[in-house]
Formats: sequence, C-alpha cells, structure tokens
Amino acid sequence: MYTPVALAKEKALKETSVVGTWGDGEVSKSTGTDNPRPLAISSPGRLGSVSLPHYTSHMENRPAVVTATVLAIDIGATSIKCGLVDPEGRLVDAVARVATPYPCSPARLVELVAGHVRESGCERVGVGFPGAMVDGMVVEPGNLSRPHGFTSPIDPTLHEEWLATDLQGALREATGVDVRVVNDATLAALGCCVGDGTELVFTLGTGFGIALVIDGELVAIRDVGAEEFVEGESYDRLLGEHARSQGTQRWSELLILAVSNFVKEFSPTLVHLGGGNSRRVDLSGFADLGVPVVVNGNDVTLSGAVKLFSR
Repeated sequence: MYTPVALAKEKALKETSVVGTWGDGEVSKSTGTDNPRPLAISSPGRLGSVSLPHYTSHMENRPAVVTATVLAIDIGATSIKCGLVDPEGRLVDAVARVATPYPCSPARLVELVAGHVRESGCERVGVGFPGAMVDGMVVEPGNLSRPHGFTSPIDPTLHEEWLATDLQGALREATGVDVRVVNDATLAALGCCVGDGTELVFTLGTGFGIALVIDGELVAIRDVGAEEFVEGESYDRLLGEHARSQGTQRWSELLILAVSNFVKEFSPTLVHLGGGNSRRVDLSGFADLGVPVVVNGNDVTLSGAVKLFSR
C-alpha cells in the first residue's frame, strides 16, 4: 500500500515534466494549471548561503523530478508533515501528515522519518525539529521528552536519551542520503524571510518558536519554548495549541505581550508569524507594535527546506 508520501511522489512523476522553471503565475507546460509563487516565500537571496557541512549522497539513477526536489519534513509535537518542494521552494503536491508517535524516542522517530525518506526517493531531505539544535545535534528536545504528548510531564529518562542525539547523523546513516536537520523555527525563517533588515519569526503551533534573521543571515538565538514566560509557566505552555484551545482571547493577549517583549529585545524591522495557529491571529492587536507583522501560511516551514542546500 502506498503511503501519502509515495502517492505524492508518483503524482509528481506523472504530472510534472520540468521542476523549478515556472515563473510567478506562469502556467505549467505539463499540467496547464496556474502555479503562482506562494505568498511571503522569498526569492533566492542571501538566505541561500546558509553554511552547512557538505554531504555526498550514495543514491544514483533517480528520476530527474526526484533529484530536483527536496523532501521537506516538519516534525511537530502533534504531527509530522512531509512534502516535496521544488528548487523555488514551492510544494509540488499535497502535504502528507502523520501523527507524532509517543513515547517519541530518538530511535522511534528516526525509524518513522527514515521510512518516508526512502519512499520519497529524494536525495536531499530538509528537516525541522521542535527543539534546540546545533549542527544537527539535539540540545533540547522540547515536548518530545513528554511520553504521552504535550500535556504530559517530562520523563527524565526520555529527556536524557534525547540530549546530544546526533539526529542528522542518524537519519543520514539510516537512509544513505543527504539529510539536514535544523530547528523548526529556523526552517520557517528560511521559508518566509525576505532577506532585508532585521526579521523576527514566530512559529505558533503545538509549542512556540522564534528565529532571527538579519540582512538575510540567520543569527543564532536561544530556543525560548521552555523558558518561563508569566505565572511560572513556559512560552510553550501558554502560547501552544493546548492553551489556545482553552481560550483564544487569553491566548491572543499573551501572544501580543510575548511578541511585544521580543520586539523590544531584538528591534526587528519586520515580524513574521507562521505555524498552524498563525491563521487565528487578529492582526489588529498588533496595531501599536510599531513594526509590520506578516502572517505566513502553515506550510512555510516546508518551503524553507530547499534553502538548506543552497551554496
């Protein structure tokens, strides 16, 4: 039986004769459908010069449409999204979603993700991870150290198992292809930032993420999800999906407070909101922020995967 990723690949092979050559709004020569550039996805610029270790794939004789695309994977605390992305950062087909398995140990996650990578046939895979990362290694696993999902307490044993896990190396070894893993907010920044001025990116999903880009260059900042925000609770707890489901008004008020505090700290010239809950944001609440705020689509994180492979 085909999985969603396998079906997406098959459809791409059947319907797409050329990948990455369509312009803004140009009609596809193979499908006859309009393919405009997604809103807020930047053209290749300085963000494309992200410095990452070189990796040589051992996969050969792949169809041209597969070698031209990147498999983008967004690992979340609730679900894992997969999609094929063309060289311009545009999704080739529908996004596949599977539930994040719990308890989510490193071995279990690697097995699941590696299966989707093998089915895709892609030589290049960009992964967003919901925790702090350094050179593909887990520094802080975020909510994946909770054995029964976001609302359960952290399991010290599981948390310790995640620390210093070389997730990037494990996925490369399991698949034999070039896999690059970064924090999910970092991947979202690659997908939505325009590369001009100081841009601050917030991801609003199961948890809360943040990334900073200055003149097109990613700047390393702390992962704030587990930090105390107010009332002794973390940003993840108060600004994640569980809190939003308990009351959108309170969630919105706290989001405005958090964004305002980070704007004071980082002095951005543009603020981006991404993630599944960005669509629930009432921008009128940011009228006095003094900085433009842009709402990006839920799949902007996937669109950023291709830039992990730019030189």
